Parts: sequence; C-alpha cells; structure tokens
Amino acid sequence: MANRTPLYEQHLQANAKMVDFAGWDMPIHYGSQIEEHHKVRQDAGMFDVSHMAAVDIKGEQAQEFLRHVLANDVAKLQQPGKALYGCMLNEQGGIIDDLITYYVAPNYYRLVVNAGTREKDINWLNKQATGFKITITVRTDLAIIAVQGPQARTKATQVFPAPVRSALAILKPFHFLEWDGWLIARTGYTGEDGLEIMLPVTKVAEYWQKFLKAGISPCGLGARDTLRLEAGLNLYGSDMDDTTTPLESNLAWTVALEPANREFIGRTALEKQLQQGVKRSLVGLVLTERGVLRGHQKVVAEGIGEGEITSGTFSPTLGYAIALARVPANIGAQCQVAIRDKLFSVRVIKPPFVRNGKKVFE
Repeated sequence: MANRTPLYEQHLQANAKMVDFAGWDMPIHYGSQIEEHHKVRQDAGMFDVSHMAAVDIKGEQAQEFLRHVLANDVAKLQQPGKALYGCMLNEQGGIIDDLITYYVAPNYYRLVVNAGTREKDINWLNKQATGFKITITVRTDLAIIAVQGPQARTKATQVFPAPVRSALAILKPFHFLEWDGWLIARTGYTGEDGLEIMLPVTKVAEYWQKFLKAGISPCGLGARDTLRLEAGLNLYGSDMDDTTTPLESNLAWTVALEPANREFIGRTALEKQLQQGVKRSLVGLVLTERGVLRGHQKVVAEGIGEGEITSGTFSPTLGYAIALARVPANIGAQCQVAIRDKLFSVRVIKPPFVRNGKKVFE
C-alpha cells in the first residue's frame, strides 16, 4: 500500500484524482489541471507537499558537516532565518538530490529533500555523518503546504495572528520565520511568489481548511509540474540524477568553489570536468507550431550532435510547447526535435520561460 500524507482525506473530500507518486498517494488534479495552473499564475493556489521530508541537522559540527556534504556553502548563511538552495553530490559529482537548507539557529539546520529520494538521501546523510558531532532527525511530525501565486502571501497571512502577519509582510525571498513550532519560508517551486509552510501534522488539516476559506485553491501535482517547467526549475529524476553533474544541469550557480580549501564531496570530479570542458548543457526548447514536446524525444543539432528532452509539456501560460533538454554544450540558437519520426524546428533558449506570470525570453 502506498504512503499517505496527513491530508489524504482532505483530497478525497475534494474529489481529487489520486495517483502514485514516488510511493505516495497524491492528487494529480482536483478537476482541471489547466485551471489550477492558471490559478497559481494569476491568484493563489496551494499544494500538499508533505511527501517531502524535513530533516534536522543539529550539533556543534552541523555547519562543518553540511559544508562537506553539500556543493553550495552553508557558511553563506550568516544569520538564522535564511535559506540556501543547492545539490548534494556523490564522489563522481553526480546529483544525489537538490534541496533547500534552512539555517534555524547556531548548530541547527533543516534540510527539505525530495519525496522520490528521501530514503536514499537519509541513508547517505547517515553514512557521511560518521565522525561528525551531529544528530540527524527526520521530522515525521511535520507536514508541508506550499501556497503559491501573486496573491498567495496576502491570502495566506489572513489566517495567522497579527504579529505573524506583520513579519510575513516584510519577509524577503529565501528567508523564513519560526512561529509556535512552525517554519514559514518565502520559497517555492512555481516561479511565483509564495510560502512553503512546515507545520505540525496535528494542525495541517485545520489550516488546509482555513486556507481554503481564505480563497486559496487546492492544486495537484499536474499543475505543479507545468508551473515548475515554465519556471525552468529542474525535476529530480528527469532533468538531473546521480549520473549528471550540476555543471551540465544548468546549476553551476549553486556550486561554491570558493573558498578553495573547502573539500566538499564531488569537488574533485567537478574541477576535473571544468578543466576538461563541460560537454553537455541543459537548455530550454520552444516549439511555437503545433506539436507537443515530451521527455526522451531526440534532439538533433545538425553538424554538432544529438541530445534528449528531459522534461516537456504544453505551456498553459504561453500557449505552446516548451521543454528542457540535455544537449551538446556548443549548440546554437536553433535545433530540431523528432516527434513521431518527423523533425520539428525549435528555438534554443536559456531557461526560465515564465517568471511572475510573464514570458521572460525574447
């Protein structure tokens, strides 16, 4: 039997279409994936992301440990209340997972890891923890709701007490606040403003209903995928995995090679790849004529080489097909995609496609 989040019954009551995702029963939509997508782009929607895992790292060597296991440098987080996105790598520089690190207090950090990799991630963290003075705790007592959209913060904050509303009104992107055992962060996976809220399992159904009454629509994993793809955000297992490095996954910006004396796992492999030249890159593709771009379709760059679409969809915001594809690094501004044995011309762009509800490429 698949795992269920604490909001499973809420989804059934809302007539959600449930599917298996990484071993979890999750809502794919509540009637219309397209409507849910537009709701997030234009107003406010919320997602149950309690299948993801919050993992607390505590102890006098917590920072030292995370500087060793993460490619981005948590020492950048100078004050509690800030968050940092980055990757956890294997020795070959491959991506074990991408995650957000929250600096809660001195000697206390929280990671939020992906559902499909949670067991692998936790096993890896425990293995690497040998010799470090830390404790690793998976917070099974917490659920997570993501409220996203241009009106998300305005509507979501209505349900909180006045001091929390005031703090959220001035909260900066990639910052968070704590309240009564909650962690409320201004982060997301949609390309829109919003909040990701970690709260006690015992409270999540109550607040899901409060958010509904505040005018926030429930949204499923279908809309979450089209939103994140429009925003040019990678999906683990599709656009990157443990055989691809951040340098060939449009994530070089998350790798902190300075200071030079920080020996994080995968560093040697990344430096070697840089010295030899990165051969592949992750780019955006745009197909404005009729047709749909899908994962695993072949990409052909004449005279240069071939690649493959890693994620593709019809973009509800733009009205045509878009994709992420891993291709030869020296690809030009145009290439072709094989769709049902026919080659279609596509534009090559640097992601994202959409930010804050608007097209962002020329």
